[in-house]
Amino acid sequence: MVGIVIVSHSREIASGTAALAAQMAGPDVRIEAAGGDPDGGLGTDGSLVGAAIAAADQGEGAIVLGDLGSAILTARAVLEDHADGNGSVRLVDAPLVEGAIAAAVVASAGMSLDEVVAAAEEARAVPKF
Repeated sequence: MVGIVIVSHSREIASGTAALAAQMAGPDVRIEAAGGDPDGGLGTDGSLVGAAIAAADQGEGAIVLGDLGSAILTARAVLEDHADGNGSVRLVDAPLVEGAIAAAVVASAGMSLDEVVAAAEEARAVPKF
């Protein structure tokens, strides 16, 4: 199954979002949180992001969702440093919570990487009321 990585400046936001998405997806989808700096403060850390990607990608790829600008920059840097050229890990422009949940549900159905990416991206257009 396609895995999901949640990158946030806050460890609590990343782990909470991952937990919520995991409740929707069930136990088969690997959802990893990479939040905060190594000391637990606010920030992003490339080594945490890299480890989360490695844990989430079980062979069918993974998507990466980030909360704010430097989380995206960190994820991009990690992906550039570890690029395997096959596009199996993709940084997705989607809302963090809604995108994670949509991606988790679609991934839990065994859908492809492209379909999981599309579900996360489409979450941008879903009205709240």
